[in-house]
Formats: sequence, C-alpha cells, structure tokens
Amino acid sequence: MNSTKITIASTPSVPTVVRGASADSVRWAREAARAFTDSLIPATAPATADTFVLVVSELATNALRHGGGRYTLELSATTDALTAAVSDPDPAPPRERTPDLDAGSGGFGWHMVRRLTTELTVTPGPGSGKTIHARLQR
Repeated sequence: MNSTKITIASTPSVPTVVRGASADSVRWAREAARAFTDSLIPATAPATADTFVLVVSELATNALRHGGGRYTLELSATTDALTAAVSDPDPAPPRERTPDLDAGSGGFGWHMVRRLTTELTVTPGPGSGKTIHARLQR
C-alpha cells in the first residue's frame, strides 16, 4: 500500500489583525504573533517563532515612534514562510540610523529587522501611508 503524508495548514484560532495606537499595543502585537505561530500546523520551530515575535515587536514599535503613532498588523503564513505586514499612516520609508550606545534612545530596530528577515519590502498604502512586509522562512 502506498502511503502519502498530507500536511494541512490550520487556520489560526486567534485574530491575525492587530490595530495599535499605544505602547500597550506592542505587547498585544507580540501576543498575537506568538498565538499565531503556536496555532500553525505544521508547528513553527521555536527559534523561528521567537524571531518572528521579535520582528513584529520591532515593526510595531517603529510604527508607533516613527510612522504616525498608529499601525495595523496583519499576520499570514504559508507552508514555507511567515509574513508580518505592518501599515502606518506615514509615507516615508524607514531609515537606518546609527544606534545610540550612550543615551539609549534606540536605532537598533530597523538594523535587527533587516538582518532577521528573509525578505523585507516597503510598499505604498493603504491611503497615503506605507506597509512594511517582513517575511521569514519557516
């Protein structure tokens, strides 16, 4: 008898969209990303899930600080990749800046996101804003 293994990706039972406009919403974004990765079949490797949560946290934080004070996060997955799309009202693309090693005012997030993701794109919209699509291999 010939047996074939079939893998079915489940639909996460948690919301895959988070809207934020406060510092607390970054925590919600992290929690949603963790619940999202935990619900996937086949399971996401723990290190990949941790990296995905970190990327989501950095993108949400940057949207609040530099992107107009609010964001919409959409999470999606295929059998090969995890994607976080973060939209904010500011059309300006992210810019790298030198990390502040003395005063602790930041500058590490975008560098981290660039290094941790497999693919990173910035597209116009919705409206006059932008959306950052961060993809990680599963």
